[in-house]
Amino acid sequence: MLSAKTLMEQGIEVAGVSFISCFFGAGKAEIAASQLGIELKKIDFKKEHLEMVKNPASGYGKLLNPCIDCHALMIKWAGEIAKKEGFDFIATGEVLGQRPMSQNKNALKRVEKIAGVEVLRPLSALLMEETKVEKEGLVDRKKLLNISGRSRERQFELAKKYNLTYPSPAGGCLLTDPTFSKRAKEMLKIWPECAPEDMELLKYGRIFWAGETLIVIGRSEEDNNNLEKLVKKGDVVIRLEEVMGPIAVARIFNFQFSIFKQFSILKLEIPNELDINDLKLDGIKTEEEILRLAGLLTGWYAVKARGEEVGLKLEIIN
Repeated sequence: MLSAKTLMEQGIEVAGVSFISCFFGAGKAEIAASQLGIELKKIDFKKEHLEMVKNPASGYGKLLNPCIDCHALMIKWAGEIAKKEGFDFIATGEVLGQRPMSQNKNALKRVEKIAGVEVLRPLSALLMEETKVEKEGLVDRKKLLNISGRSRERQFELAKKYNLTYPSPAGGCLLTDPTFSKRAKEMLKIWPECAPEDMELLKYGRIFWAGETLIVIGRSEEDNNNLEKLVKKGDVVIRLEEVMGPIAVARIFNFQFSIFKQFSILKLEIPNELDINDLKLDGIKTEEEILRLAGLLTGWYAVKARGEEVGLKLEIIN
């Protein structure tokens, strides 16, 4: 937002570009574009981004976050849009040294090299080499800034000057979240060819692996609703018949359950006490074992079902 304002003060027409992946969306960008009064181009690159996450050329950060290659992929796509639509250059809001690993001079240069696109960084431009657009006079270098480091004091001052609501500094990428990063890493190990629709399941509920089968148990009504939207052909959805509680989704990668017709009823005794470690999930192999396990977990996480015999409806998605 501040970078855009710095350019807009020079009379430069600015449009925003935001990317949508399995791990971040365009929500904050929509708010920013609204405050700035500029056009926002939203680009869904889930498939391409996930493929990069599986094998980033520059490696990962502290968790499963390939920040350098992620930035390079976004810059590359933005450069292609700029070329196609007649924009003169790409600018970002990055600040030199704000993120020590991904926003130092070497990392920023590497992003440009991988992307094949020169980037103007208005907030730190005076601390960096002059770009082509500055040399050609399209941008007045003297009106750019020299912000650096992790302090955001000058950014807050600029936000006040421009009457902007300064957003949370957090980027919102799930790959920097320890819990989600662990889940994603496990999926990439078990299902190395996973697709975005597989990765999306990891955002909701409790996650269990029975061998190579993923079982997701909703934690809330919101989880249940989201899981319902994410099911695909071959999945099994498990619902409690008479007790309010979670739903479960069981998915075998690129395979369809085959042991029953579209609908089946399973009767199970749900114990009062259950130690997940006693379930020996790695030893569960057959479809029947998998679905009984998913039913057991569905009943266990419905507190009122504990100690009772419950009916569970199993629906295979066709």
